[in-house]
Amino acid sequence: MAAKGDQHMRNSEIIKTLDGSEIAIIGLAGRFPGARNIDEFWENLRNGVESITFLSDEEIDQSGVDDASITAPNYVKAAALLEGAELFDASFFGYTPREAEVMDPQHRVFLECAWEALENAGYDAESYNGAIGVFAGARTDTYLFNLLSSRDALSTTGAFEIGLGNDLAFLSSRASYKLNLKGPSFSVHTACSTSLVAVHLACQSLLIDECQMALAGGVAVMFRKSAAICVFRGGMLLPTVRREPSTRTRRGRSSAAA
Repeated sequence: MAAKGDQHMRNSEIIKTLDGSEIAIIGLAGRFPGARNIDEFWENLRNGVESITFLSDEEIDQSGVDDASITAPNYVKAAALLEGAELFDASFFGYTPREAEVMDPQHRVFLECAWEALENAGYDAESYNGAIGVFAGARTDTYLFNLLSSRDALSTTGAFEIGLGNDLAFLSSRASYKLNLKGPSFSVHTACSTSLVAVHLACQSLLIDECQMALAGGVAVMFRKSAAICVFRGGMLLPTVRREPSTRTRRGRSSAAA
């Protein structure tokens, strides 16, 4: 009983310090190279797990990369691969298979993670009385290059439908519409700071009571002929494809793909 009373006193003291500007993180969701969810990602961080995939010559050859590129000294046969990015339960979100096929996988992954975040938080958007906002961004769409080079996609799907599935501007509003979220919906694109800016905007929206709950985050899935990278002296990409401390000897950053 004494322990319970002490805890109550500590809680009361904490409550006295609150000024109404506090924001709680109540749910998380995410997918990363080598980690299908937040728990696996945290375990990888704790255990120092290497999440870079080094590609065999056979894997590179099957991707259709020309021999000149493969043998180039600046061609690095490694990448951070996001497994399952091509998978999507279209019917669950009310899409036809064809609509899902022409949709940027970044949009698909973000929509799934948005649903998972609400599940993780324990809230049902259909019954929640407050407004739920969405603040999110994505990297430049590389999947669109595949669609534009596909005669079948262009002949069976209109340009407007392809735009709906690939334009960054629809990233947040798509999640809001499909999950019945009625708060503000902002798509953000500020390069490497996109996710942090999305979180900042979400916090500002909560503080001025535009919404009572907010989904905030970002997605980056790059689709290309080969997941391997080319590095250039003085460029941003690392020949080791690993992160290095920000010092004068730093040679760049790694790149993720799927």
